[in-house]
Amino acid sequence: MDILQLLVSGIANGCIYGLLALGFVLIYKASEAVNFAQGDMLMLGAFLGIAFINTGNADLPFLIGLTLSALVMGIFGYLLDRFVLRGIFGQPQFAMVILTIALGFLIRFAAGAIWGHDPVSLQTPFAGRTLELGSLIVPVVDAVIILATVALTTTLYFFFAHTRLGVAMQASSQNQMAAYYMGIPVKRVNSIVWALSGVVAAIAGVLFAAKGAVEPSVGLLFGIKAFAAAVIGGLGSLPGALAGGLLVGIVEPFAARYLPAGSSQIAPYVLMLLVLILRPGGLFAQISQKKV
Repeated sequence: MDILQLLVSGIANGCIYGLLALGFVLIYKASEAVNFAQGDMLMLGAFLGIAFINTGNADLPFLIGLTLSALVMGIFGYLLDRFVLRGIFGQPQFAMVILTIALGFLIRFAAGAIWGHDPVSLQTPFAGRTLELGSLIVPVVDAVIILATVALTTTLYFFFAHTRLGVAMQASSQNQMAAYYMGIPVKRVNSIVWALSGVVAAIAGVLFAAKGAVEPSVGLLFGIKAFAAAVIGGLGSLPGALAGGLLVGIVEPFAARYLPAGSSQIAPYVLMLLVLILRPGGLFAQISQKKV
């Protein structure tokens, strides 16, 4: 039963890693660049959720606060691409790496200036509540995180598979030039992808804040682990991002329980190195040629 308890906790944490890794993959598929500020966007979304839900006069219901946080981060992502990132369009990918690293520093500085550097927790209606499934005790917050991840993943699947905008995003990610000649507004689609990445980061951030304390530097740590999850699953694969996140989330508590102290901190990166050695493209590597 101890193993089941660790498994449930690992799956809940892995869902958050997976959602954040999903943001990495969305940006990579759209521009073949890595957004190293993705973890800081999670942190910013978490602080926005805290501000909307349980700060001062903004005592809003959890779902409304979550929605507002996602909306603000979606607008942030769209404007970021429209007015900042589009200026380096066509430049070497290294320019995007440096720019997003610098953006992460700016987000952490702004969050520290606004909310301070002390850990802050989100007040939720299910804090401290548990579900008893026989002898297995499941925190309600873990169940909410898992269910929310399943719902968001299902929504994204239908969005990409059954909407014109979703199909346009897929076409643009496979071959931007061909998509442009087919009449797809590639630059606008890229901005929408950044907005979607911001929405996913905000949802992951609020879910994380419901489970643990948030402070400005938490996004950096989460971002590195989520990037490892994206690499494990395959940077070009959306299902791989979620699978990689689940693997990282599950490995951590088992390493902490059964291996020497500190092993849980390096276990995700050891797993990433093993995957890169055995399958360099990731577990869900997409080897087929690009097509529209």
